[in-house]
Amino acid sequence: MPVATPDQYAEMLDRAKAGGFAYPAINAASSQSVNAVLQGLTEAGSDGILQVTTGGADYFAGHTVKARATGALAFAAYVHEVAKSYPITVALHTDHCPKPALDDFVLPLIAASESVVADGGQPIFQSHMWDGSAVPLDENIDIAKELLPRLKAINAILEVEIGVVGGEEDGVKHEGSNEALYTTTADVSKFVDALGLGENGRYIAALTFGNVHGVYKPGNVKLRPELLGEIQAGIAEKFGTGAKPLDLVFHGGSGSTDEEIATAVANGVVKMNIDTDTQYAFTRSVAGFMFANYDGVLKVDGEVGNKKAYDPRAWGKVAESAMAARVVEATQQLGSAGKSQS
Repeated sequence: MPVATPDQYAEMLDRAKAGGFAYPAINAASSQSVNAVLQGLTEAGSDGILQVTTGGADYFAGHTVKARATGALAFAAYVHEVAKSYPITVALHTDHCPKPALDDFVLPLIAASESVVADGGQPIFQSHMWDGSAVPLDENIDIAKELLPRLKAINAILEVEIGVVGGEEDGVKHEGSNEALYTTTADVSKFVDALGLGENGRYIAALTFGNVHGVYKPGNVKLRPELLGEIQAGIAEKFGTGAKPLDLVFHGGSGSTDEEIATAVANGVVKMNIDTDTQYAFTRSVAGFMFANYDGVLKVDGEVGNKKAYDPRAWGKVAESAMAARVVEATQQLGSAGKSQS
C-alpha cells in the first residue's frame, strides 16, 4: 500500500485510541531497516509508523557528510516507493528534534512539504516531533505554538514532549533530576491552554513516567504508566472533555514489561517508539551469522572464503528477518497485530 495520507494517518490514531491498542513506531537508519519494518508489519498484519532521527537522517545521507534534511527526504522517498509492494499502511514521522536541530532538520522538511502541498500533493511526512524537553517549559510551548499552525496548514501532526526522557538517543541526552522524569498535570495543562485540544491543529504528546532511552537491568528504571491515567483525568476535569482527551506517545519503551505497556496503552498511548530492541535484533543476528560462517566470510589460512556467505545480501536477509521478528513481537505487545486497515 502507499504511505498513509494525512486522513488515513488520523484514522489510524483514532482507531487505536477507540480500540485500545497502539502502533509501533520504529526508527530506521538504512534501507535494510526500512525493509525489515515493512516485512515485520506485513507478517503481523499490522499498520505502523516508520520514523527517522537526526542521526538516522545523517546516516541516510552518507556518514561522511552532514545533510540530515537530505537524508530524511531520501528516507521518505525510499519508503514511499517500496511501501507500495506491501499490504499494510505506514505513516512517516521524524523523531526527536531538539532546538539546535530545528534549522537543519524539521524546518526544511516542513518547508519541503509546504511546497508539495502547494502543488496539490500530500505532505512528505505525516508528523514531526519537536523535542523541547531540554529547554524551559515556556520556551517549549512557544516553539510548539509556532510549529502547530504550519503543520495544520499541510494537514500534518505535531508531536511534543512534556517532561524529560532519560538516557540518550542519537546525541539527545538528558541527565536531569529524577523528578524531571515524571510529567506533571500542571505542565500538561499549560500546554493545553496554549495549544488547545485539536482545534488549533492536531498534536500527540510524549508524557514521561520514568522513561529512559535504551535498555537497563531490572530495577534500574521505575516506570509509572498509571501516571498517564492520572494526567488524562486531570485534563478531562479541567477542560470539561470526555475521558482520555490526549493522544499519547510512549518513549523509551525498549525493555518494558508487557504489563507496563498494557497499562500505558489503556491510558491513551497510541504510539510507542522502538529503537534499541530492533537495533539489537538486527546486529545480534549478524554476529551469529559471522560466528557460524567465519571461514566463509573471512579468507583465512590462505583460503578464498565463500562468496555466498560474505555477499552482504546473505547476512542482510538474516538481519532483516530477525529485526522483522522483533517488530512482530511489538505489534503483539501493543495489540495492533491483525488490525491493519489495508
